[in-house]
Amino acid sequence: MIQFTNVFKRYESGHEALQNVTFTLHEGEMAFLTGHSGAGKSTLLKLIMRMEVATRGHVTIDSLNLNNLARRHIPYLRRKIGVVFQDHQLLFDRSVYDNVALPLVIEGMNPQDIGKRVRAALDKVGLLSKEKLNPIMLSGGEQQRVGIARAVVNKPPILLADEPTGNLDPQLSAEIMQLFRQFNAVGVTVLIASHDLDLISRMGLRMMELSQGSLKQDGAYA
Repeated sequence: MIQFTNVFKRYESGHEALQNVTFTLHEGEMAFLTGHSGAGKSTLLKLIMRMEVATRGHVTIDSLNLNNLARRHIPYLRRKIGVVFQDHQLLFDRSVYDNVALPLVIEGMNPQDIGKRVRAALDKVGLLSKEKLNPIMLSGGEQQRVGIARAVVNKPPILLADEPTGNLDPQLSAEIMQLFRQFNAVGVTVLIASHDLDLISRMGLRMMELSQGSLKQDGAYA
């Protein structure tokens, strides 16, 4: 599903964000990406989203080489990838419903189908009763759930999350992780960047640890 082969990423400043990173994340797998601040986690996710391009090596998704992907094909790639951010990135001038519907509106989906998809996604994250509210009226945990609903509303086969529990307390963090487990249980490939080692250890899943841009560890959390 997602394959990195001897990937290097060097920015124009000279900073080497990733160095010789190689791994495969199989279809339907769920894994964690961890490491210190500046280790390269966000850069790695940006390469998958094609927000950045590898300096050397190859990044492939379903055998599609992202290094050679034409600009016009990038939007189609991103429809396959749901993304959850730490800071939610919600629009506070729109309702919860409208925030979740946004990817489908951009895609040009039929309004009737949008309604079904949005309400199904909100129901999945337990917020169907709050679709008409402004996100600013919700708690931090609820806002994160809106972000997750928006990320999965178009049923992408890949779900990425960048520190999705960074601003949440331990109980809410555990609840958010269980949501990711539920999506993974129906076949979604999930990769979560997180520095919360206690939470990762409780999940008992594969952990890839970056250190100064290199893949230091890849396997079950020890």
